[in-house]
Amino acid sequence: MKRWVAFGLFFAALLSLTIGTGTEALAQDTPPVAEAAAAEAPAEAAEAPPLTTAELAYSIDNLLLFLSAVLVIFMQAGFSLVESGLNSAKNTVNILFKNAIDFCLGVILFYFIGYALMYPGDAFEGKYFGYKQPDFQATVTAEPGTLNPQVDFLFQAAFCATTATIVSGAVAGRMKFVGYLAYTFIITGFIYPISGMWKWGGGWLNAMEFHDFAGSILVHAVGGFAGLAGAIVLGPRIGRYTAEGKPVPWPGHNLVYASLGVFILLIGWYGFNPGSQLAFAGADNTTAVVKIATNTTLAACAGGVIGMATSWGMFGKPDLTLCLNGILAGLVGITANCDCVTNSEALIIGAVAGALCVLAVVALDKLKIDDPVGAFPVHGVCGLWGGIATGIFGDGKNLTTQVIGSVACIAWAFIAMMIVFFVLKAIGILRVPAEEEIEGLDMVEHGQMAYGLDPK
Repeated sequence: MKRWVAFGLFFAALLSLTIGTGTEALAQDTPPVAEAAAAEAPAEAAEAPPLTTAELAYSIDNLLLFLSAVLVIFMQAGFSLVESGLNSAKNTVNILFKNAIDFCLGVILFYFIGYALMYPGDAFEGKYFGYKQPDFQATVTAEPGTLNPQVDFLFQAAFCATTATIVSGAVAGRMKFVGYLAYTFIITGFIYPISGMWKWGGGWLNAMEFHDFAGSILVHAVGGFAGLAGAIVLGPRIGRYTAEGKPVPWPGHNLVYASLGVFILLIGWYGFNPGSQLAFAGADNTTAVVKIATNTTLAACAGGVIGMATSWGMFGKPDLTLCLNGILAGLVGITANCDCVTNSEALIIGAVAGALCVLAVVALDKLKIDDPVGAFPVHGVCGLWGGIATGIFGDGKNLTTQVIGSVACIAWAFIAMMIVFFVLKAIGILRVPAEEEIEGLDMVEHGQMAYGLDPK
């Protein structure tokens, strides 16, 4: 025992000696280091002055708009999953390819053509058409509410791509890939930017005080009615209706994908709607953003519940796909007015959208118009409802103005795209031959399969 005590005392003495020596050395080195740091401090302070309140607000506004743009771009993944999941497995690659390429083409065309048409400047205020090439490299003053041209373009381009990809689901399973590329060029380069200019670019609808906060009409209804035009000109898929005109059930091959896609779209919508505030710094902007987000959520949930209830009442069993489309319908319906209605009104708007979506799906089947994913019921019908609902519920909004603006935009999109699709049909690049449709577009159009199993 004595040996262990002695060893402990010896070790303690050695440790004390070591620490003392190290502390002494550190004390000798400290003054020069401190003096050097003190000498450098004023220079650093001079080089990096503290940020002003205006600079902080500028940073908050632009960084949050950038994050909103990323969320909207993420919606492309949601569309891809919903559309592929609700269609046959043999067309999965084709649908995924369309959703990828309409984003790529859409952004490039919007950069070179669309943005200049949509935002032509004050010289075309109140007009129907204008063009002014923007300076995306312009330097701006860092102050609240000022957007850097780079992030402004990114956010607007994401909206443009969303409009284009809505049509993909309506024409799935029978449209030639080259025809889809031609359609994408037209809608992203011309159709969407021109009607977008009427409101968001300061055109004639803006002068009338037409209100579409985030695009129930300008994005969703334009895309939905363009999809309707495509579905009509293409005609139904082979076997979709009997000789007597009765619809044949055509379930999607992967409802897991469809469900996941809807929730990705819901998440993306928090960039779509709250991001459209375009300014985030300050108490007023923060209050507006959180109200918009809550209205968006309430409308989506109400749409899903009523979509389920309506399908249950009509068909005897709750239909998952109609519940999912009801969620999207509620989102589309609230997009125009999420900034100017109460929470209770948002619930009503979403609930009506959910019911309208189911009824529109049934109506299309009666008319033998084949829309594989319900793009027109969700985006066309409920987009139109969103524009009209703004006039009914929106604080200070005029119903007559809302009806005029809504009808004008959808008429422009529908008529223009009908002409485009008929031209594509006339030159033979619209619909694939019957044997290729039966085999599946993945192999005949791309020589690829989405899965290792037989896609049929």
